Amino acid sequence: MVGLATVFGAGGGTSSYREIEEADVIVLWGSNARETHPIFFHHVLKGIRRGARLYTVDPRRTGTARWADVWLGIEVGSDIALSNALAREIIHAGLHDRAFIERATSGFAAYAASVEPFTLEEGERLTGVPAAAIREMAHTYAKAPNSQICWTLGITEHHNAVDNVLALINLALLTGHVGRWGSGLNPLRGQNNVQGGGDMGAIPNKLPGFQDLETMPEARARFNQAWSCEIPPKYGKNLTQMFEAMEHRELTALYVIGENPARSEADAHRARALLEGLEFLVVQDILMTETASLANVILPASASWAESEGTVTNSERRVQRVRKALEPPGDARDDLWVITQLARRLGRDWGEVTPESAWEELRSLSPMHRGMSYERLEALGGIQWPCPDESHPGSPFLHGRLWEEEESKRGPRAPFSVVAHDPPVDVVDAEFPLRLTTGRRLDSYNTGVQTGLYTSPLRRPETIDMSAADARRLGVQEGELVRVISRRGSVVAPVHLDDSLRPGLVFMTLHFPDQVETNILTIDATDPKSGTAEFKAAAVRIERLAPVLA
Repeated sequence: MVGLATVFGAGGGTSSYREIEEADVIVLWGSNARETHPIFFHHVLKGIRRGARLYTVDPRRTGTARWADVWLGIEVGSDIALSNALAREIIHAGLHDRAFIERATSGFAAYAASVEPFTLEEGERLTGVPAAAIREMAHTYAKAPNSQICWTLGITEHHNAVDNVLALINLALLTGHVGRWGSGLNPLRGQNNVQGGGDMGAIPNKLPGFQDLETMPEARARFNQAWSCEIPPKYGKNLTQMFEAMEHRELTALYVIGENPARSEADAHRARALLEGLEFLVVQDILMTETASLANVILPASASWAESEGTVTNSERRVQRVRKALEPPGDARDDLWVITQLARRLGRDWGEVTPESAWEELRSLSPMHRGMSYERLEALGGIQWPCPDESHPGSPFLHGRLWEEEESKRGPRAPFSVVAHDPPVDVVDAEFPLRLTTGRRLDSYNTGVQTGLYTSPLRRPETIDMSAADARRLGVQEGELVRVISRRGSVVAPVHLDDSLRPGLVFMTLHFPDQVETNILTIDATDPKSGTAEFKAAAVRIERLAPVLA
């Protein structure tokens, strides 16, 4: 969200799902969508069947990559180097959209100078991707009438996450592949309603509707009036900064809603120790998570997809109604009811708050949601923001203003960003010679709290996945238990041979922490702009376990 908001002022994907089906080129960068976004991948498949050319940029030859016309098997953490090499080739081949750059962007000269050292040969050296593949992707992406770039955690779970996103945005600005039907930039959200959470202000620097806390005093004034309070014009802390504040004893009480940081945070030993050191911890959740087991107070919540009324927003910015099918069991209560009751006990009686009344308040304060009444959401099957009034149909794609001929209608120029290649923090060396990257599998989800409650014929226990070449070098076999060691700790896991991995690269998931707590190995080096930890790049070694003597 941060990179898109920085450049365009709105933290959402620019395109509709249907545009993926009608694109000429689709780039899935750091996204194993076939396993992690399988519904979205159906749209990709429709595009492929209509003739779209698919490029996948991923260290692993994933199930998604096997559908691609070209797989660019990048070295972990070299995304900016690849983007810069693509950009240099586009510029030198004269394939950049000069008219669009002149009309709608700023900072091109500095950007062009910054990518000049990234020749095809230098790109190959830094990324491991053959120069010929870089050249082909550059030319095809730039020349296509419509091109889409989609990304997920393979881009954002790095210590330079926002710069990675800015590097992809640069490519779209360079070629004019943004602001029109069929071309765009799309972060695929990793969880249900992640987009909606950000839209509603669940980020530390924005009010609902992506209205900035510090730079939009007129928006802050509206909220001050509506809420009868004075909102401090100061950004709050992101999750990483909150853990840092716990470490310095500046934050001693925490309220966790629908999150399991004891298991989901990088460097799990440190995360758990800091949570245990809090003076007061409240957890509101549908299940007894590891984090909830540490809490002073547990508030049982409803399962929002079946036991609550309200709205969600998906990755194409479509706001949709959610309807209650079941009553919450036992003492479980709807999140809205719980928060309203807490407010009342803290001295702020909001009266009878219903999902619709809360939404109406949101509409009155967020210009981009103003035209979305419950009646219209129902009648239209959801509406894509921005939708400024009740005569507006919603916005299938964003930033069309950049193509306006009349300067007064174009609004602020979209800036190019000079971003530097910055390898992973956790260095691979003689002591830790393997690069560990993490991800998801089709059958499981995050820390396994929900998916672990049911069985799946696709599921297998946690493993350390490696190439056959690495297994031979280490003298290990399929299923053999080994110790995986990083600079932060170690875990024991069985070996699994995986032909999607090249030598030197190993893979694990976070799905089974009760079996193998992968996040003991990951590093909490974080992006200063987004607060995201570098889950995708740890350095490890693998040791055979000593045989048990009879």
